[in-house]
Amino acid sequence: MIDLYTWPTPNGQKVHIALEELGLPYRVIPVDITAGAQFEQAFLQVSPNNKIPAIEDPDGPDGEPLRLFESGAILLYLAEKAGALIPAAPRARWETLQWLMFQMGSLGPMLGQAHHFRQYAPERIDYAVQRYTREAQRLYRVLDRHLAGRDWMSAEYSVADIAIYPWVCSHASQGLAVADYPALSAWKARLDGRLAVQRGMAVLQDRRRAPEELDDEARYHLFKRDAP
Repeated sequence: MIDLYTWPTPNGQKVHIALEELGLPYRVIPVDITAGAQFEQAFLQVSPNNKIPAIEDPDGPDGEPLRLFESGAILLYLAEKAGALIPAAPRARWETLQWLMFQMGSLGPMLGQAHHFRQYAPERIDYAVQRYTREAQRLYRVLDRHLAGRDWMSAEYSVADIAIYPWVCSHASQGLAVADYPALSAWKARLDGRLAVQRGMAVLQDRRRAPEELDDEARYHLFKRDAP
């Protein structure tokens, strides 16, 4: 049974979906990032960067326990553990890995900034809103061009699709409409229909709070508090 430390954010949702798709047994351990749980010493032993998600697998490599943080690393570990969601053929594998890295290095950070300056910043900064909204639009165009005429990000459904999907689900928070990108919209609809994706997105969804529901304490834990 894998212990999953998580919260219903796009980075957490990636791992929820992967575990559901792979059929690996797991136990959800909520880490309420609006209450400062990410700074508790017990969690820092698992995730030194005080970020969700993180996992503890009692049956890690060579049968020894493994603690792992960073969602991209977790996705790769789970895929290799189960022998699925990552192609075995070298060319397809590298194509998958490049799009996974695209999500980790470009899509997630840039869309996260769009979320922040559009919804969470204490005062509107027009330059920041315009800067990151334009970058979100550019990244959506990259995805839309790539997905034209194909079903998945690489040769087969993979961790690359799973990593990108939760961020695209938040398109409204980025000031975008996924319907404006036909190939991307069709790809999203294919994932929307997968039962494992639906189950993964439902994990802790009842705990999610809209930006307008966050009080000063929650905003402090999310944006101002320093790690110990």
